[in-house]
Amino acid sequence: MDTIGKIRQKAMQDRKTIVLPEYEDNRIIEASKIIEKEGFANVIILSPDKVVPQEKERYIQEYYQMHQSKEISLESVRKLFEDTLYYAAMMTRDGKVDGLVAGASHTTPDMARAAIRCLGIDERVTIASSCFIMVVPNCRFGEQGVFIFADCGIIPEPNPRQLACIAFLASELAAKVLSLQPRVALLSYSTRGSARGKSVEKSAEALRVLKEMAPHLLVDGEMQVDSAIVPEVAEIKYPDSPLEGKANVLIFPNLDAGNIGYKLVERLGNARAVGPLLIGLKSPASDLSRGCSVDDVLDCVAVTAICAQ
Repeated sequence: MDTIGKIRQKAMQDRKTIVLPEYEDNRIIEASKIIEKEGFANVIILSPDKVVPQEKERYIQEYYQMHQSKEISLESVRKLFEDTLYYAAMMTRDGKVDGLVAGASHTTPDMARAAIRCLGIDERVTIASSCFIMVVPNCRFGEQGVFIFADCGIIPEPNPRQLACIAFLASELAAKVLSLQPRVALLSYSTRGSARGKSVEKSAEALRVLKEMAPHLLVDGEMQVDSAIVPEVAEIKYPDSPLEGKANVLIFPNLDAGNIGYKLVERLGNARAVGPLLIGLKSPASDLSRGCSVDDVLDCVAVTAICAQ
């Protein structure tokens, strides 16, 4: 069974309920029919007729109380809740559903903002970020062509601690969703001091922080991507690395690199890119690209359902 098939099968083992607030998008409607047929999740397409007025008012008041210190007005909160996205996010926070998937007709900043503000940040970390599951056909690298890429959608210039948190959260998702042992590489234009610069220093400091945070995690850096994923290159450039050129979780130094990297692999390598999957939140949520396909919706729902198990 291929990776996507395994993900859907795993989601089916403990079926969760995922809310989809973009009720007018044909891709969402089509995906919901397929999900119902395949049975790997229960989905609620949150059309306005499913919004309970009393509950909506309660969510508005709760949201206002949560963010009152930021000097927002009750009127501005009511305006936010004219969009079903915020109601769906509060449903997820409230435990009425197990996870949230949106982004087909919302930008990533809009979706991320709603998820972060409504769901809250996991207490173990100080940030929310994102990752992609990349499935590259006919590839011997990574986990037989399967990788986690992070962060590709949220934090423009992570500091060392943020970079460590991104790596930690991405490795957790790799283990939970894909059932693999994470082998984490902090990527750079340098391999263990072969070049200098602030970015190199940041990756090296992130490695130190991450080892304190998760001492049993198999991680190394800073390293160039060929040293991280090609055993023959690793043997030449970095023979002492515990990764041995077999990294399956790739952590990019900034958002430029991560976003460009995943799109290059997706387009030139004909890879399947599942995500952006939001990580670091108190409840599961996944973003969708506005250019997503029906299959992209199916994939994100399945992964979000597993994260909720």
